[in-house]
Amino acid sequence: MRFENRVVVISGSGSGIGRVMAKRFAAEGAAVLVTDIVEERARQTAAEIEGDGGRAVAVAADAGRSGDVERMVSAAEEGLGPVDILVNNAYSCDGDNLVLMDEEVWERDLHGVVTSAFLCSKRVLRPMIERRSGVIVNIASVNGLAYVGNEAYSAGKAAMINMTQSIAVRYGRYGIRCNAVAPGSIATPAWNERVEKEPDVLDRLVKWYPLGRVGTPEDVAGAVLFLASEDASWVTGTVLRVDGGLLAGNDVMTNELLVESRDQEL
Repeated sequence: MRFENRVVVISGSGSGIGRVMAKRFAAEGAAVLVTDIVEERARQTAAEIEGDGGRAVAVAADAGRSGDVERMVSAAEEGLGPVDILVNNAYSCDGDNLVLMDEEVWERDLHGVVTSAFLCSKRVLRPMIERRSGVIVNIASVNGLAYVGNEAYSAGKAAMINMTQSIAVRYGRYGIRCNAVAPGSIATPAWNERVEKEPDVLDRLVKWYPLGRVGTPEDVAGAVLFLASEDASWVTGTVLRVDGGLLAGNDVMTNELLVESRDQEL
């Protein structure tokens, strides 16, 4: 039980990757503050954890609003105990194509991705500093490391990666670690709307991944739990790519280029 007697706060944990992480942490002994902008999702995830014998508190909150962040972290402290681990998982991803994007959409994505991580991190850091112990894991994205569209979301994820390094360096002296994971395409309910329009969209993405499949929430959860655990006690300021090899290169594209190159040589 790697997380026995640990308290974990996970933003956006009512569904998708956040929900799986919450249940995985609870299964390994953690008490979990489940928070989601949709109250019913938060309550359902918390109920499932409790049904499996775990401890959880559900709070409806927008992680990008300071008042909501204060309320949700206070609920964790009062109902579960001091926060040992924060996972910044909340996000917004609406903006694509800078020329066509409205300023409102740009600001909403940055607010949902990086402002939420800033506010949650700021709220838990002081108590962690006082206890000289704590872990923050940020859910970044391959979008923050390379161009793959969704410019506003991507800019927010790039900022989150830089903030990860800043927290790791500035607060490492207090025994606080901060790392990020950068997932590739993960099959979650967030894809549902697009899948309804393009049923084969996830299948089309497979060719870009050297491991031959898109990711699952469990793939991300496994990486996050490692970084949050004592197994990673000397790991901080890093970005762990959980991308099926996407950013390592693409053999489909490479083979096409090699064929073109051979044709030119002939």
